[in-house]
Amino acid sequence: MNENTAHAGRDGLPVSIQADRGEPAETPSRTLVEELVAANRILFRHRVVDAFGHVSVRHDKDSSRFLLARNMAPALVTELDLVEFHLDGTPVDAHGRSVYLERFIHGEIYRAREDVMAVVHSHAPAVVPFGVSRSATLMPVWHMSGFLGLETPVFEIRETAGDASDLLIRDNALGESLAGSLGDACVVLMRGHGATVVGASIREAVFRAVYTQLNAELQLNALQLGDVNYLTEGETHTTTASVGSQVDRAWNLWKREVEADHDGEDGGA
Repeated sequence: MNENTAHAGRDGLPVSIQADRGEPAETPSRTLVEELVAANRILFRHRVVDAFGHVSVRHDKDSSRFLLARNMAPALVTELDLVEFHLDGTPVDAHGRSVYLERFIHGEIYRAREDVMAVVHSHAPAVVPFGVSRSATLMPVWHMSGFLGLETPVFEIRETAGDASDLLIRDNALGESLAGSLGDACVVLMRGHGATVVGASIREAVFRAVYTQLNAELQLNALQLGDVNYLTEGETHTTTASVGSQVDRAWNLWKREVEADHDGEDGGA
């Protein structure tokens, strides 16, 4: 294939087929690959993603590359579905397979934030209201989500793309604007779209994505009861450090759960 093309899939949403560029980097570690596959399934199991959404990881052998699945439902991702990308969103080894249109979310965040090693983008239902409300801000209501800080930033795509876009991050310019809204935060909401969560590892990004969704559910419930007593700035710092040290505890459980699900699908073989 000599040129990049985009067309509509069966569901009417855009599917992107891109020409490959360059040679693959050194083979990523087995652990990194396995964790990226597990992350896709964990995020589905915990209702962060459904048929849509995606998770990536920075390549451990070349920081100017990242790994992301081809265009498909996260719960179905296997090692064979992973594609290597340059930070500008160009695939290295897609081999004619369609890739996510919004891969620019990942590449531009990795370009802007050297500390970020994994990115989760989702349309988690409980989070969406906080991206469109003019009066409510997503804030931590419990110790599990202190990483949100006192004010979760919201990306307004109209400021870059005008008021007639499809709200998708379909190019590098939009990805760069999103990364700018994220700043040094862990989570950025996307008005009328969803959220993007980052972490210093796949495990941390998945942990934060799950607990961002759960915090949104709890905050929505609390707001119905009346005034909400949120965490203080000091509490956000201390809980982020203490709870953040337990990420592996959650990951090990969640990974075991999706492995058991997979074994069940295979009939225990």
